[in-house]
Amino acid sequence: MSFNAVIEQLESVFDQVYVDGSDDELFASGYLRGHFDLVVARMEMNDETDAQAIIPNLKAAVEHAKHELAPADQTHVNNLVEQLDTVVRSV
Repeated sequence: MSFNAVIEQLESVFDQVYVDGSDDELFASGYLRGHFDLVVARMEMNDETDAQAIIPNLKAAVEHAKHELAPADQTHVNNLVEQLDTVVRSV
């Protein structure tokens, strides 16, 4: 599957959280979406089109910024990252 197709799949996960998510999931989704958008933009600017690199880059961005979150919020964000990772591994 192409890089852009994987991005679309991942964006649909974020969209679904907005429809069905709890308050904690909505917070995690909003927080993570900002990191996701930056990771994808950086990859595109560097002509990196390996869809399998999205999640490792996203995990690194979240790890770098983990001081911004309370432990409970980190858990919600990490759970969503794992959901996204599952999507990428399934394509």
